[in-house]
Amino acid sequence: MNIGKDNVYQGLQVHNSVVQPLLTDLYQITMAYAYWKSEKTTDTAVFDLFFRHNPFQGEFTIFGGLEECLRFLENFRYSDSDIEYLKTALPPTIEQSFFTYLKKLTAKDVTLYAIDEGSVVFPRVPLIRVEGPLIVTQLLETTLLTLVNFSSLMATNAARYRMAAGDNVSLLEFGLRRAQGPDGGLSASKYAYIGGFDGTSNLLAGKMFNIPVKGTHAHAYITSFSDPSELKTKTLKNIKNGKEQNLIELTLSWRTKTSKLLNISESQASDGELAALVSFAIAFPEGFIALIDTYDVNKWHYLGPKQLPVISSFGSGILNFCAVALALNDLGYKAIGVRIDSGDLAYLSNKSRETFILVAKEFNIPWFANLTIIASNDINEETIWSLNDQKHSIDCFGIGTHLVTCQRQPALGCVYKLVEVNSLPRIKLSQDGGKITMPGKKDAFRLFGGDGYALVDMLVMSNETPPVAKNKLLCRHPFDQKKRAFVVPSAIKPLYKVYWKDGQITQYLPDLREIREHVKESLRTLRPDIRRNLNPTPYKVSVSDNLYEYMHELWMRNSPIGELS
Repeated sequence: MNIGKDNVYQGLQVHNSVVQPLLTDLYQITMAYAYWKSEKTTDTAVFDLFFRHNPFQGEFTIFGGLEECLRFLENFRYSDSDIEYLKTALPPTIEQSFFTYLKKLTAKDVTLYAIDEGSVVFPRVPLIRVEGPLIVTQLLETTLLTLVNFSSLMATNAARYRMAAGDNVSLLEFGLRRAQGPDGGLSASKYAYIGGFDGTSNLLAGKMFNIPVKGTHAHAYITSFSDPSELKTKTLKNIKNGKEQNLIELTLSWRTKTSKLLNISESQASDGELAALVSFAIAFPEGFIALIDTYDVNKWHYLGPKQLPVISSFGSGILNFCAVALALNDLGYKAIGVRIDSGDLAYLSNKSRETFILVAKEFNIPWFANLTIIASNDINEETIWSLNDQKHSIDCFGIGTHLVTCQRQPALGCVYKLVEVNSLPRIKLSQDGGKITMPGKKDAFRLFGGDGYALVDMLVMSNETPPVAKNKLLCRHPFDQKKRAFVVPSAIKPLYKVYWKDGQITQYLPDLREIREHVKESLRTLRPDIRRNLNPTPYKVSVSDNLYEYMHELWMRNSPIGELS
């Protein structure tokens, strides 16, 4: 069951029916059969799910996907149609009683330990520890990995965008059309929100996950109009007096006034664009946002240093928007702002802000100066840092392709490794030191310094005494005997909780907003030099002295001894 804050059962609803036991690799089933054939049905195992390197050249990762893993465990069972399919997919030599065995399998004997979803996590510290029957825990591997890998990568990517944008700029996820299929789009919307985005254009994600949905309109809407005369609906109710008024006439009047103020000839403005904006304003008078770069976004007209404070303007879009917004103001409505989707975003946003300030001052409409400026146009993390250096005036970024596809690094690389069988440790050795596993059942602790920042994560053997705050602790690098240090932590936080045991969820599962807040809190525990964009300081992951000795003794015991001749 799913435990609520008031211990009320909250049944988990699987939002994607594809997530079921057959969402796995063939070799998981073939291994299960070989285990079964070897009479290993009573063997128990411990697996660690972890990653080896932080993504995006950074030094932190955000853990995502835990709730999806728990949903999977709750619904883990092979249907009749699954069994019938497996009979056709596997060799005919497979004994039929194996399929009877599979049909009875559930995750009720599995215990899952995990770090809280939304936590900052680091390489080699297991995000999830799975204990239970060897065959079942083996069958969970691929599905757990696919549920954690992209979720964590996506949440981390979004958190990095949030840090680049700062706390005062809104971030909207606009990536559904560029995502890797429908589930990629849904997952991207969900984990972008967890990572710090404020909303999504994805309506299904809004419905399913209660994420705020936001959007404007496309260039197609602007170019679908040719002239104001084609508008069938031309009036809008004045909320001050309740009368219908001709919005086109008001807009044209304001365009004449505004063109003089901004030193832009009305001949530069597209009448088709004007018609489109008037039409959109009639449809959404209280939510009017205009895309203003359809025509002449880069056409700025320099009129000399002795002219008005705004010495240039970019033609059609800004003029038509101001005219419609001022007309709406006459009828008692406040426009929201503009979206710029091409051109020099820093320059155009600053000129837009100058225009709004000038109009606000000239016509005594104070709120006009603070209209929202939204920027899109294939923005990535580096774009935002560059725009920050240029001192832009953007209030909101709409981000799509680079966010939802994680173009900078398309995979996190989580792995799922066997570390114990029947209470005996297992270790994977490799000439590549980075691929050597840390054997045995382990617990993880986060050690904090006196300044409140996290100092180091420490892995210890589950059967050893946990570290104690304000005591001197020896922290060792897992594989380099020369790297070690004493630490006296001011506080210690155990990282693992039992999230699944005896066939049910054992912890309260926070909603997306709570996980989103936990991401913020968790990131605040990292020093700024660890979080920074360029050349961040690596965060240290250590092991206890006992675990170090245990691991290296096992390493030596399992390494073959060479022979000279």
